[in-house]
Amino acid sequence: MRAALFDVFGTVVDWRSGVSRDVAVFLARHSIGGVDPEAFADAWRRHYSPSMEEVRAGRRPFVPLDRLHFESLQATLSEFDLARRDFADADLQELNRAWHRLDPWPDAVAGLPRMKSGLIIAPLSNGNLSLLLNMAKRASIPWDAILGAEVVAAYKPAPEAYLRTASLLDLPPGEIVMVAAHNGDLAAARACGFRTAFVPRPTEHGPSQTTDLKPEQDWDFIASDFEALAQPLVG
Repeated sequence: MRAALFDVFGTVVDWRSGVSRDVAVFLARHSIGGVDPEAFADAWRRHYSPSMEEVRAGRRPFVPLDRLHFESLQATLSEFDLARRDFADADLQELNRAWHRLDPWPDAVAGLPRMKSGLIIAPLSNGNLSLLLNMAKRASIPWDAILGAEVVAAYKPAPEAYLRTASLLDLPPGEIVMVAAHNGDLAAARACGFRTAFVPRPTEHGPSQTTDLKPEQDWDFIASDFEALAQPLVG
């Protein structure tokens, strides 16, 4: 293997804690009570895949995830009966950038440099370039390159997202391992010829998570965390 590519939201970073933290600050600033920040974060995230499906299905030209997140934020405000509040656009844009300020899982901070010692490491994320770059700078994530949906104009799990990324690296898919906490992401990568590594994140969706708690196929690598994954990948 020459490269390891990583899903980011949920696999490398804890999106739920970071988004709910910024939602709590936003609600307090606007003196809004009775809204659970974690419930708001979960509702916002539920718009994630449906918003991209419009692009994947060809019903909408490619747009970066920041724009989709902002549209999803507006829909979530409506769900919580907050759409009619007179929020300044700058305040909403700042809240939307919560997705730029997510904290990495602790083992990612330790494991990624070890993997970088023997492999090209980069995100293969649906996040846009500025989002992933800002996140990496803030969290000291040592990517060799910033890759993903905006670079190849395709959202996972569309095959183009994986195959165009492999082409950019000038590597055959079989020399790349896709690392994710989501079985569906790995299944799509495997169908494109990638090798696969599953790392569970059983609290990604909170304490009541019911999905992706265990591997659902015989992935090439299965590890409890990034530090454990580094050993079979680079020794």
